[in-house]
Amino acid sequence: MKDSVEKNLRQREWPACPVETTLSLIGDKWKVLILRELLDGTRRFGELRRGVGRVSQKVLTSQLRAMEADGLVHREVFAEVPPRVEYSLTPLGRSLAPVIDALKAWGEGFKAQMTS
Repeated sequence: MKDSVEKNLRQREWPACPVETTLSLIGDKWKVLILRELLDGTRRFGELRRGVGRVSQKVLTSQLRAMEADGLVHREVFAEVPPRVEYSLTPLGRSLAPVIDALKAWGEGFKAQMTS
């Protein structure tokens, strides 16, 4: 993690409740779906937008910037014409895989129960 991002995270006032802390980082519908997409590997903006679903360009950009500031997402810009930008998870972002897996498992169980 970049030193400036880590310093920013260390200086932030975090909630006393660990669940609230986690939700403050990923408690938005779009952030969870972005994490889901990036757990499968590096994505370009258009790929993320298609994978996430009905998110506007403005909202996706905003969420990616927030996740980058929180140290969850790495943004890499390639000096090409036209410019190419790729997004991937940082080690901190990857550490959320069990959380996303638990959400997926619960959702699958819930849907199975509701359709039986």
